[in-house]
Amino acid sequence: MNLISDWIFSQYEGVEAYLVILEMIAVFFGFLSVWYAKRENILVFPTGIISTAIFVYILAIFGLIGDMLINGYYFAMSIIGWYNWTRKVDDTHYIPITTTTAKEKRWSILLFLGTVIFVTIVYYLLDRFNTWTAYVDTLTTAIFFVGMWLMARKKLENWVYWIIGDLISVPLYWYKGLIFTSLQYFLFTLIAIFGYLAWKKDLNKSPQTLLR
Repeated sequence: MNLISDWIFSQYEGVEAYLVILEMIAVFFGFLSVWYAKRENILVFPTGIISTAIFVYILAIFGLIGDMLINGYYFAMSIIGWYNWTRKVDDTHYIPITTTTAKEKRWSILLFLGTVIFVTIVYYLLDRFNTWTAYVDTLTTAIFFVGMWLMARKKLENWVYWIIGDLISVPLYWYKGLIFTSLQYFLFTLIAIFGYLAWKKDLNKSPQTLLR
């Protein structure tokens, strides 16, 4: 056990202590955000905003541009999602969980392809295609962009994108040396699976409260 803990913390050698503390805080609020998403709780957005704001700062320092863009986008979409989730279909009910329409599926494909192109251009201009992780970053960025967009619109399929992206991110962040973040994505994978099952049970049901 000591060997494992020593190895984990050795990955942070040379990293300033405040950055490690900030990462742990961001991971904590990120975990809360996903947990609240599973419960269809509006607190998914304020906790997500705190987590993503911190991660934008950390990832900018680490030079992980693709990941920084993901979190910057999450920040913006959390604000939009916060507004969208609180819209009411009548005096006492909020918008329900629904499945994606044919039009939304087409928009998902366009958003995915557009994100890949955008991130590729950014990485090329910044000369970031010097490691294989940059190519994976491009893929996960596109996956998560679609997932967040669908979550903001309260679509069941958002969880499918989270599960795929999280599974890819676990070994990716471990390799990058962000061990706590890697463990976070492992937990995210498990929560996303249960989130999908929970949302499927509540499909097309308009909730009367968003705090539960």
